Amino acid sequence: MHIRKMLPDNFIGLRKLMRVLGIETSCDETGVAIYDEQQGIMSHQLYSQVKLHADYGGVVPELASRDHVRKLVPLIKKALTEANCTHKELDGIAFTKGPGLVGALLVGSSVARSLAYAWQLPAVGVHHMEGHLLAPMLDEPAPAFPFVALLVSGGHSMMVEVKGIGQYQVLGESVDDAAGEAFDKTAKLLGLDYPGGPLLAKMAEQGEAGHYEFPRPMTSKPGLDFSFSGLKTHAANTIRQSDGSAQAHANIAYAFQEAVVDTLAIKCKRALKHTGLKRLVIAGGVSANKQLRQQLKVMMDSIKGEVFYPRFEYCTDNGAMIAYAGLQRLKAGEQESLQTKAQPRWSLEELDAI
Repeated sequence: MHIRKMLPDNFIGLRKLMRVLGIETSCDETGVAIYDEQQGIMSHQLYSQVKLHADYGGVVPELASRDHVRKLVPLIKKALTEANCTHKELDGIAFTKGPGLVGALLVGSSVARSLAYAWQLPAVGVHHMEGHLLAPMLDEPAPAFPFVALLVSGGHSMMVEVKGIGQYQVLGESVDDAAGEAFDKTAKLLGLDYPGGPLLAKMAEQGEAGHYEFPRPMTSKPGLDFSFSGLKTHAANTIRQSDGSAQAHANIAYAFQEAVVDTLAIKCKRALKHTGLKRLVIAGGVSANKQLRQQLKVMMDSIKGEVFYPRFEYCTDNGAMIAYAGLQRLKAGEQESLQTKAQPRWSLEELDAI
């Protein structure tokens, strides 16, 4: 867990403006970034393992861990060079502590903690989903607290009421497949390569409305939990019963995407009504979906509300969001002991408020 304590007044990590190295290795992307409180993002390096895992149709944890070992240190060196700074100009190191693949997390935490010890810097472990949640803060205008956040990615779908950093109440989450996972699995059924979510969205652009009707799961009953496993099964049955033509597949992709987007929009509207808020943040890989962005904008305009997203390059896993979130916690005096461990399972509600 985090160790919170007062540090000496002359400790470099407590100066007014900070510069932090962020490291992300929770799954299949190696992300490194340097965030400066005054200058913003000074460097942003990202290596994706998509090609490595494509032949397997999904992430192979052992291969992911080994690739992080190969890529992480060179990316850190490249990030420092791009930012035109040395480790002596850093005030701390932030790394993804969880949730995620335990082997991949241990690579990032081990490297980050070792460098922090060698460079005599504080290190802090960041919750991966807090990083996504705060990613829209990297640009202007940044959302003000409080707000409702929809976090949608390959591994997570959750609705969160956010009153401040570390003040999170999970209103609903996946009971089975996450939205991004359902996108990828349905894309595979349609014969698309891994990761299939973006490819399915592109295929849907060639589809036509009115050919297929997909259910909107868990919208007819109260609550804010998500379930996309049945939608994936419905897609599998529809694909099997279709004529298999390219147009039929495009129409199925259109209907599937429309069902997912409608479901997410319905849940967002319900969450805003439940909390009385009119400010919405969407983050995670699925937040890059154009149809989702368009529909939520229309919905928020209708209630005179605001919706915020990270820029596209910060929707997927990245070091920039970890650097930003870590900086906030370092400024609050948090740091890790030398015995830090990865937390593959970690609730947002367990975080300390700052």
